[in-house]
Amino acid sequence: MSEPVSELAVRAEKLDAADELRGSRDAFVLDDVTYLDGNSLGALPAVVPGRVEDVVRRQWGELRIRSWEESGWWTAPERIGDRIAPLVGAAPGQIVVGDSTSVNVFKALVGAVRMAGDGRDELLVDATTFPTDGYIAESAARMTGCTLRPVAPADVPGALGDRTAAVLLNHVDYRTGRLHDLPALTAAVHAAGAYAVWDLCHSAGALPVGLDEHGVDLAVGCTYKYLNGGPGSPAYLYVRRDVQDRFDSPLPGWNSHAEPFGMRGDYEAAPGALRGRVGTPDILSMLALEAALEVWDGVSVEAVRAKSLALTDFFLQCVAEYVPEGRVECLTPVAHGERGSQIALRCHDAGAVMRRLIERGVVGDFRAPDVLRFGFTPLYVGFADVERAARVLAETLA
Repeated sequence: MSEPVSELAVRAEKLDAADELRGSRDAFVLDDVTYLDGNSLGALPAVVPGRVEDVVRRQWGELRIRSWEESGWWTAPERIGDRIAPLVGAAPGQIVVGDSTSVNVFKALVGAVRMAGDGRDELLVDATTFPTDGYIAESAARMTGCTLRPVAPADVPGALGDRTAAVLLNHVDYRTGRLHDLPALTAAVHAAGAYAVWDLCHSAGALPVGLDEHGVDLAVGCTYKYLNGGPGSPAYLYVRRDVQDRFDSPLPGWNSHAEPFGMRGDYEAAPGALRGRVGTPDILSMLALEAALEVWDGVSVEAVRAKSLALTDFFLQCVAEYVPEGRVECLTPVAHGERGSQIALRCHDAGAVMRRLIERGVVGDFRAPDVLRFGFTPLYVGFADVERAARVLAETLA
């Protein structure tokens, strides 16, 4: 005799039937696993394998070096940057794709200090930041003669001063899923005469960012999470249009030269966002990313955000209903304005719990010492996935 279907499972079925994004799931290669780790590595878009095969067999295998021009390899960094631009609220011509997030953080921070000029010798960095951002910020501070001050994002307005050159902040906290107030913090940084640098790794593709609208100076992000670009896919650098002519990259390379094939001994930066390029781009990964971005055709970020909030609300409801009281503690803010697209639950045996969840086909991830993270990618996660994940979590914890 089968077990009775819960009211939450029935509700999940109805929510999936009414979901305007439910057709997007068909654009991905998925199986029966409930995949809630898209905030670490997005699922594979179905169009990517065929596109990569064409890049390898025809563009590289047949056209070979001609593909730099005939297949558009040379212009890929800015062309793909323009594909990402609408997803982060930017007009074309301000984003260049390439390198890793870490390298782009370095470019942005040192570039911001150089633009800030004499008399500004202090860097503020999100005290809760992803560790690499902190490592890069510390190195950038040493190289530019700045003092580095770790500050909680909420405390940034009170920590700013006339010596602040730049502030590096995360839009969404990687551990807790807390969404920080990008408009207000950017305005505070500007009021102090400093430059705002934002890390969008956990927000791009999950919620509206509004880079142009809010006057963000510089931003960086990866493409393998909610943008589904694949493992190690290239990151991107945003340089606001009106500061591009002053952006002095600390990594000038032949790809960012005004005359890249002139092979001149002196360096002259290319115009616009192109000065964020460095060396020869990783074409295989870059063109896989370009194909992956096609899943966004006809999809609005606002619709994605609405579903993200509905998914995370429903997950919290299911956890409250299914999981024994006191067994987990939610670290993610309940308020919509303070929540990204993940839920972080504190659990004293989180590592072992996540291993058991994965064995049962519910994939999230573990962050030491005691955090279970569940990421919700609205393009392919449904409400039935959410209900199943909470139910299996409860059974695992019982």
